[in-house]
Amino acid sequence: MSVVRQGQRRWRHTVAAVAVLLPVAVVVVYSSFHVSDYECEVCITFDGREECRTVTGKTEQEGLQTGVSNACALLASGVTDTMRCARTQPTKARCRQLVVQSNPPSSP
Repeated sequence: MSVVRQGQRRWRHTVAAVAVLLPVAVVVVYSSFHVSDYECEVCITFDGREECRTVTGKTEQEGLQTGVSNACALLASGVTDTMRCARTQPTKARCRQLVVQSNPPSSP
């Protein structure tokens, strides 16, 4: 194979990699700047152990679900235990709306 063909193939692979990775990077950066509206503290007692997590979410429901998932990730092992834990009623579930700073309207 000639050096020119190897260079063309390498160039195509580079362009393909950038075309795939660039959108992924954009989504990651965009989601990291996503502002959450709620902060929730969720405690779960499962199989005699308790774990509490403080998480944020765009909605109160999202915050509660994320808190349960985070706590169960530390308490349960395996698919069956994780599903059982996720259905456990939290011993504590408290959410608060985060203060949203808005720019005051400018005076004419």
